[in-house]
Amino acid sequence: MIIKSFDMSVDYAGLSSNQPNETAKLTSYILEPELVSKTLWNKRPAVIVCAGGGYRSRSSREAETIVLKYCAAGFHGFLLDYSIEPTGWPAPTCELSKAVKTVRAIADEYFIDPDKIFVCGFSAGGHLAASLGVYWDLPMIQKGSEATGEENKPNGLILCYPVIIEDDGKTHDGTKQRFTEGKPEKLEYFGLDKHVTSNTPKSFIWHTFEDSSVPVYSSMRFASALLEHGVEYELHIYPKGKHGLSLGNKLTGCEEKHFVPGVTGWMELSINWINSQL
Repeated sequence: MIIKSFDMSVDYAGLSSNQPNETAKLTSYILEPELVSKTLWNKRPAVIVCAGGGYRSRSSREAETIVLKYCAAGFHGFLLDYSIEPTGWPAPTCELSKAVKTVRAIADEYFIDPDKIFVCGFSAGGHLAASLGVYWDLPMIQKGSEATGEENKPNGLILCYPVIIEDDGKTHDGTKQRFTEGKPEKLEYFGLDKHVTSNTPKSFIWHTFEDSSVPVYSSMRFASALLEHGVEYELHIYPKGKHGLSLGNKLTGCEEKHFVPGVTGWMELSINWINSQL
């Protein structure tokens, strides 16, 4: 496996009044080209993972273990350490845009299928993934990541109990505050269901009915918007489980509430969904 870091810094001076505390980076977990080239499946999908954390932190429970699960399925994996507070919109989305562009640019070198680049995000990381899904062609995002055309467009989104909507009365105020940097004029970009278009990528979404931190109708509203615009999606709603389950097992759980056998199948379902994409 090739583990390598790529600098995902963008021109923050043109995007944010707050400079990041650390350099945004993309870490690759690329299957050895020599091994990949000898298989019948020469070029493989890539999955870029964005952990959650309310734009305040990035959860280790939703990071490398998730990437390695996708690698075990035969995909190339990437982990994005995107900017968190005090740097907010649109810098993290520009970094993810640059990450998709970067993975597509190295596709030939590392046996990556440039038409199968997926972004997977959890909670606020799901908000980030979905934000690129709806804003990839927004001029400020393309300019901020120096992208042109569709080189920064994901081929699909994998959204795990994502933060989506702004007007539910339950979304953490802190998440909104960190996203907007406290600037009211940025709030219009937070509610992603309102910005879905026919150009939004296909999506795989899962949530739990019991989630009280990010209500299940967050995902349902996004799915409804996709349906309205004729965008294909797969939605799974599990009855049991609190917020932040990750894999739902002992690999990613640190408390009993994180062990929910009923949701553990989502990973295999997402792998099957990726494999089903033409």
